[in-house]
Amino acid sequence: MSPSLTCTSLSFAWPDGTAVFDGLDAAFGPGRTGLVGVNGSGKSTLLKLIAGELAPADGAVRVAGEIGYLPQNVTLDTALRVDEALGVAARRAALHAIEAGNAAEEHFETLGDDWDVEERALAALGELGLGHLGLDRSVGEVSGGESVLLRLAALLLVRPDVLLLDEPTNNLDLYARRRLYSAVAAWPGVLVVVSHDRELLDLVDQIADLRAGEITWYGGNYSAYEEAVAVEQEAAGRMVRVAEADFRKQKRELADAQVKLARRKRYGQKMWDSKREPKIVMGARKRAAQESAGKHRIMHEEKLAEARERLDEAVEAVRDDDEIRVDLPYTAVPPGRGVLTLRDLELAYGARVQGTLELHGPERVALVGRNGAGKSTLLRTIAGELTPVAGEAAAHVPLRFLPQRLDVLDGELTVAENVARFAPGAANNRIRARLARFLFRGARADQRAATLSGGERFRAALAALMLAEPAPQLLLLDEPTNNLDMASVRQLTTALESYEGALVVAGHDLPFLSSLGITRWLLMEGRELRETTPEALGKPV
Repeated sequence: MSPSLTCTSLSFAWPDGTAVFDGLDAAFGPGRTGLVGVNGSGKSTLLKLIAGELAPADGAVRVAGEIGYLPQNVTLDTALRVDEALGVAARRAALHAIEAGNAAEEHFETLGDDWDVEERALAALGELGLGHLGLDRSVGEVSGGESVLLRLAALLLVRPDVLLLDEPTNNLDLYARRRLYSAVAAWPGVLVVVSHDRELLDLVDQIADLRAGEITWYGGNYSAYEEAVAVEQEAAGRMVRVAEADFRKQKRELADAQVKLARRKRYGQKMWDSKREPKIVMGARKRAAQESAGKHRIMHEEKLAEARERLDEAVEAVRDDDEIRVDLPYTAVPPGRGVLTLRDLELAYGARVQGTLELHGPERVALVGRNGAGKSTLLRTIAGELTPVAGEAAAHVPLRFLPQRLDVLDGELTVAENVARFAPGAANNRIRARLARFLFRGARADQRAATLSGGERFRAALAALMLAEPAPQLLLLDEPTNNLDMASVRQLTTALESYEGALVVAGHDLPFLSSLGITRWLLMEGRELRETTPEALGKPV
């Protein structure tokens, strides 16, 4: 039997009663599926239901074959050895015992036919660029990105029939991402991946778009999906315009009919009052006129209701993935003006910038490199959060820094109150008007930051920094696309299009960085910063 995954009449709600799925049906066959949708649509929840980490209120999940699951936030016991994290420690110990001359039956039972367990484990590590770890190292010695790859290596060893990946490229550097892409491209069974990584989603065979508790299927990769959705939305927009025109027409016809009926009623009353015809004749005419008027009015009201229904259906087909549109003229920096100077800079944890590096005007800089190379340390030093060991990091314009943790927000304050902290001189009406352009309209601006979804929290933090006073003319972003869905990534891109100052973005998502109009690429490698090109970064590792 070929591996497959089926969800039948799946229902699930959170303890507070918020429904996520109500009778969801979906089937995943062999091949790679990209599961996409806006933040909060239930992508991670669906993977947890399939993996058995959550129990549905109703319905069933049926899996033909063994299932493997890589969650979004990988946590490994730091006391474990690498072979224990890979799940091969017992077989490895049995193999060593047999090789040492211990022929106890339990060792042979434990090992089974897996005589090449060590070679397979080392090969799995090597396939993901973790060959340097070895099997006896402690998990506490590996980085966050290496933890993700280590968990994936354990799954590669098991070779489950169905593999679920939830945002697997979060916290992975460029080089680790290339390893993951290769593993995904070669996966032989059923694979379902939730990701905002466009490069990864362009490796899949089909897209499952989760929206309003239902899945719509699109053949091909993410680029093909975008093209298909663009065609759909163009047609949906035309249908809205046609439905709006029809709705206006039906309203006019109903109004005209009501005017005509009112005239007839006045004329009939005038004839009744003047008693120009016998009473019985006028009574019959009055009843006939009333019946005709009633039918006429009902017909037009039904036509109007049908037109309204068609308009509602047409509007519903148009996606509400709003874009951020905001003017930020005070962030502008003249092309020749010095923005940042780094001189003989030695950072905490060993990274450094030799000589002098200067940033001028509205340059847009991508800061790339392996995990642990020192990118975040450099940004925190520029922002003044860390003191350099030696040298100088001098900003010549107002700057703001958005760290990975988004801890610039106070969770107990509302979105509007958080923005007000950064712009204390701004009137409340002005703050709300500008927040509306960041898609926090009306009551949404009064939500506490702690209750926001990941994408909303990022948008609120970005709004707080970009609307700050004085306006930031140097903006530092550290891994801004982590945990954002594709709609939120688009919103971030459009917001940064309005930003007219200098920009430094640390990241590993090359398609996203390229979309920002990057003018300069800096690579932190071997603890040193140097100029590079996107072509050099795009080469397979």
